Amino acid sequence: MMISIDKALEFELGEVTRQAYEMNIPVMIIIEGAPASGKSRLANALYMSLDAKYTDFVAARPPQESDLRYPFLHRYWYHLPKNGNINIHFRSWYSQYIEYKDFDIKRNINTDFKQIEKDMKNFEETLKNNGYEILKFYINTDKKVRDRHLQKLKDNPVLKWKAEEFQSRLQHYDYDTEMKHFLDLNTELPWTCIDFHNKEDAAANLYSKIIEQLKKRINSAPEQTTDQDGMFTDHFKTKMFTFDLKKEKIKKKEYKEILPKLQSRMREIQFQLYQKKIPLVLVYEGMDAAGKGGNIKRTRALLDPTGYKNNATGPPSNIELNHHYLWRFAKRIPKSGHIGFFDRSWYGRVLVERVEGFAKTREWQQAYGEINDYEKSLHNSGAIIIKFFLSLDKDEQLERFKERENTPEKQWKITDEDWRNRENWALYLEASEDMINKTNTSYAPWKIIPANDKRFARITALKTIIEICEERLAEANKRV
Repeated sequence: MMISIDKALEFELGEVTRQAYEMNIPVMIIIEGAPASGKSRLANALYMSLDAKYTDFVAARPPQESDLRYPFLHRYWYHLPKNGNINIHFRSWYSQYIEYKDFDIKRNINTDFKQIEKDMKNFEETLKNNGYEILKFYINTDKKVRDRHLQKLKDNPVLKWKAEEFQSRLQHYDYDTEMKHFLDLNTELPWTCIDFHNKEDAAANLYSKIIEQLKKRINSAPEQTTDQDGMFTDHFKTKMFTFDLKKEKIKKKEYKEILPKLQSRMREIQFQLYQKKIPLVLVYEGMDAAGKGGNIKRTRALLDPTGYKNNATGPPSNIELNHHYLWRFAKRIPKSGHIGFFDRSWYGRVLVERVEGFAKTREWQQAYGEINDYEKSLHNSGAIIIKFFLSLDKDEQLERFKERENTPEKQWKITDEDWRNRENWALYLEASEDMINKTNTSYAPWKIIPANDKRFARITALKTIIEICEERLAEANKRV
């Protein structure tokens, strides 16, 4: 039987969610509860009450083979609601964590489960700090009531399979005990427990809490600020990019001898990574015309194209702008055993968005920690992350710009934006130095490569990738 919903509450819920939609507030409603607790009936009643135009129901099944090929939080990043929309998460990253832990699933985990728990906390905090409203509900029913629900399912020939599925899951893990740990944590995003012994009361409590929290958010919404200060230093002088770029060179003959050997070894590395199911994330940042695209091209020259993806990052689309800035990159993270190249990346938040004023001061300042947390979660899910910054001097950049303008087949590479960025050279230099200082970690290191000589830069990058991957593969072989 359907749950009878108080019409006044349903109307008020509709009003408040429409206000949230008009204010572009993304909402995530998490509904957890033990099997046969009644959560599906409550979740469906809620889903039926919300406007279908901006509501999505995300049902998290137990992890399948395809899920085990991606980072732990991948499917939740993938399903983030856009601004103004609502996601109902029926079972969430909490259920997934419990299943991974109790079934001892380590297929895409390179750490202990405490670290994965911390990744979940960071994920929620990152979303909250970027305007997401997260409401967490635990549907509570005592064991006797759940047993009665299960018996009803067993007695129904059409639904008997569902009871068997529930019981199979209950035999393998203790959901209640694991969830109690999370319910007892003192966090900024606490759980609301909903007692399902009376389904109408349960629905009223659920609706009332959502209305209360969304009203609080709507009424406390801060005024839109225009604070977009990049906070740059007058007459900035770099302490990082002081090496003599003209000294780092490699002769053409030596380059032609070394490059094919490194490319062949890179192909072998690709197959070894695939065998060990280790994902490789390669990020390329640097000054305009520093040779990022050419560097990537030489690295992937002999690779099997079925095992890598080259992501050339342009300005975000309207859809991407309506999501968290990491969303468009999280969707492209390679699955286990594959390689993802990123020609420019999520670091746009602290580079071009900071310099050009596309991000508010608070947004780009908090992004350093958010990016570190995100990269740590990729590392914890088994990924190798290597970040290259290709550095060239201003005179060399000018020569390359002029060459592009004067070479018909290269003219497409030079734009008015490139010349405008050049005028902000000092700002980009300071932003780049801050970025590297604040996001250079043991699990996702930056490698600064002098790029005045393209051949030197290509060889250096290839050698770096091979060396780091060989170390990781040796560790993997020891564990066998």
